[in-house]
Amino acid sequence: MALDPKKHADWEIAEDSEKSMKTVYELADKLGLKKEELLPHGHYVAKIDYKKVLNRLGNKPDGKFIDVTAITPTPLGEGKSTTTIGLIQGLGKRNKNVVGAIRQPSGGPTMNIKGSAAGGGLSQCIPLTPFSLGLTGDINAIMNAHNLAMVALTSRIQHEANYNDAHLAKIKLKRLDIDPRNVQMKWIIDFCAQALRDIVIGIGNKMDGFMMQSGFAIAVSSEIMAILAVATDLKDMRERMGKIVVAYNKSGNPVTTADLEVDGAMTAWMVEAINPNLMQTVEGQPVFVHAGPFANIAIGQSSIIADRIGLKLGDYHVTESGFGADIGFEKFWNLKCRYSGSKPNAAVVVATIRALKCHGGAPIPVPGRPLPEEYKMKNVGWVEAGASSNLAHLIKVVKKSGINPVVCINAFYTDTDDEINAVRKIAEKAGARVALSKHWEKGGEGALELADAVIDACNEPNNFKFLYELSTPLRDRIDLIAREVYGADGVDYSPEALTKAKNIEADPESAKLGTCMVKTHLSLSDNPNIKGAPKGWRLQIRDILTYKGAGFVVPIAGAIKLMPGTSSDPAYRRVDVDVETGKVKGLF
Repeated sequence: MALDPKKHADWEIAEDSEKSMKTVYELADKLGLKKEELLPHGHYVAKIDYKKVLNRLGNKPDGKFIDVTAITPTPLGEGKSTTTIGLIQGLGKRNKNVVGAIRQPSGGPTMNIKGSAAGGGLSQCIPLTPFSLGLTGDINAIMNAHNLAMVALTSRIQHEANYNDAHLAKIKLKRLDIDPRNVQMKWIIDFCAQALRDIVIGIGNKMDGFMMQSGFAIAVSSEIMAILAVATDLKDMRERMGKIVVAYNKSGNPVTTADLEVDGAMTAWMVEAINPNLMQTVEGQPVFVHAGPFANIAIGQSSIIADRIGLKLGDYHVTESGFGADIGFEKFWNLKCRYSGSKPNAAVVVATIRALKCHGGAPIPVPGRPLPEEYKMKNVGWVEAGASSNLAHLIKVVKKSGINPVVCINAFYTDTDDEINAVRKIAEKAGARVALSKHWEKGGEGALELADAVIDACNEPNNFKFLYELSTPLRDRIDLIAREVYGADGVDYSPEALTKAKNIEADPESAKLGTCMVKTHLSLSDNPNIKGAPKGWRLQIRDILTYKGAGFVVPIAGAIKLMPGTSSDPAYRRVDVDVETGKVKGLF
């Protein structure tokens, strides 16, 4: 019998479930994979040779495609990963051939306040420890590939500063004339390290490098992580890798990884990482774990390759988009589906009573501190206010894509019937199917109502369409996203961002890149403290980056940073190892 999640921590439930989990060989057999398509990493985790699978199954019709998104969350999240796993389990209980795809967790949130994104309670992805602590090394490969580009850049700046043209020609280096004050990339590390946001490197003599300002971003914000998410095969990845803009020269022209002759070596680090990782739910359904970009500062999706395999192997394939529907779903809709060519059948919008209370007037939770006591008390008024504003707005966003929305009320055992009924009434009035799901507490059995609602939504035709075409000018696209998705009255630009926008619009190549917004996940606006569905505000764009390898223009809204900070009460304080067994405890 499964452990009671009300009495046991996630890591205890995972450890207990792992006693009876399937081997990767059993999972592969259930999926219909061939022996040569499985690349084991021990007994319970494997990589999948995507090329062999797609070559064999390329002509097989795709299964039903479901995206899981959410309302605007609290700092604690609203259970999208848990709901994704619960839905997979619920569909499994309905005897459906179901596959899932979720993102690999970053070490930053895992060791900070949000946890490892493995799900929770009786709806988890296991084995928990490898899932949470590096898995098969994909993020390490991304860090090595990314930081190799920075090594190539900084060493090139140093050598060009120290040697004349004759010496550079002798060693067959063309002078790139890089402007050290106009470097786009930063170094990366997979932790929330605010002390590394802005640094000075090259302190010492001329043999210690060129002294210049630099900094670090978190690994999941790397353009190479985005490339892993959107690449369709190794050839596509190799081509994208050479287009990465690392810096600009003193004439304002881009300097790419291909100019630095480092793109091939960067790709070499990624050869194994391009293969998705195979894991399982606590109830034994297969789950692909691949790519891990955040949605607030990156594309926020698992990989296109994982989805392509899942759609061929399963009759139902469930994928997850990061954070709320204003950022994660918007990028699934207008970027991932555009690049993959896949058409979704339904979208699940996860809502919790506690988040709706936050949007309806309850005290705003503070990261790293206990949830205020008000969230444990019945308050139908707060719930109705939050559902009428934030939830209703995001249902409308999903409907604008032409996809059929299903609202999942992700139940906590402290929720009351009156609060749940209030959400159901408002969501149905907004045009969504609604399902109460108790997957955290009861696993697949608790997700049957959700599974049935999703099956119904998938059987109903939809009219999927993009919000904009790539021919739409950049500022018009940003304005469309701001108005139609965020609810803004318009967009204002800093002088630097406005100059960059005009330059991008004047460049035929850059003008056709997708638009990947960077914005706080804690509000529909660019201010994390404004809840609900705010009116009478304008989106503030402070900067615009160009990710030519990933195929994005990246407008940055508000004060958000590409390197998060670690809280005063981080999760690493509670993580430890049993020295007798070697088992890790304290993960969640």
